[in-house]
Amino acid sequence: MNFLVTIALAGLLSGCAVGKDPRDPFEGFNRAMFTVNDKLDQYALKPTAEVYRDNVPSFVQTGVYNFFGNLGDVWTAVNNLLQGKIGDGVTDVMRVAVNTFLGFGGVLDIASEAGMQKHKQDFGATLGVWGVGSGPYVVLPIFGSSTLRDTVALPADMAGDVWGDVRPVWQRNTGRVLRIVDLRAGVLDAVTLIEEAALDRYEFVRDGYLQRREYKVRGDAPPKRQRDEQEEQQKEEQQKVKPVSSWQDLQEPREFGAVESAPQVPPVMAEGIRLRLSPAVRQRAEPGPSPS
Repeated sequence: MNFLVTIALAGLLSGCAVGKDPRDPFEGFNRAMFTVNDKLDQYALKPTAEVYRDNVPSFVQTGVYNFFGNLGDVWTAVNNLLQGKIGDGVTDVMRVAVNTFLGFGGVLDIASEAGMQKHKQDFGATLGVWGVGSGPYVVLPIFGSSTLRDTVALPADMAGDVWGDVRPVWQRNTGRVLRIVDLRAGVLDAVTLIEEAALDRYEFVRDGYLQRREYKVRGDAPPKRQRDEQEEQQKEEQQKVKPVSSWQDLQEPREFGAVESAPQVPPVMAEGIRLRLSPAVRQRAEPGPSPS
């Protein structure tokens, strides 16, 4: 792991090429590493996943996916609690307990059938919630898409993997290979669709990864740049509003905006069009002579 991270950071620091996207300043290095990973997938991982999908019974594949997913829920629970998502963290703990004791060690996903939502969190997202910026986009050898923040958090994620404590080593490594092949088999159709539809697969994968990582950190809240734009737009609209101080104001054409109320006159809203009150409307709105 340290060797892979060292290679990636060395490539970044060398400044192979500066990309046009500010999120991807090392696009030259990343594209080269993307090609290497893609070749590795085409000649090794993808064919193995196809054999696995076509020859292993579907219920066995489901059991493998559920088993490793249950182990992953442990680290997800830790990160949700670290992020202050107490409700999600408690749900994750309950999922692990239910699936472990009632689902034959996690082979059956009883918790999802019971309505307990499954989450997926890691330490990189936790750092993001704590205020650590994502940094530039980077493609790691074998591991694929990442950011500088997620790369730094990767050793913690590996240490938090419950399967990493399994002994002997050959069983642990066999399980890791099985998990990777199972995950790859689960996205065979999706990857094929991307290959056929995307004009630039590198950009498609990069943008999708960055959007997904941003969502993990901020949830349903809009990005900071979008919030700033919304606040600026609201300020501009408020500045367009002109208070009504006399009847002459109501007789002048008005730009888009809300018209504040004048004495004894209900508020008048003009949206998208110019507003001019007709003499008949003004006659009904003006106060008449007081009775003698």
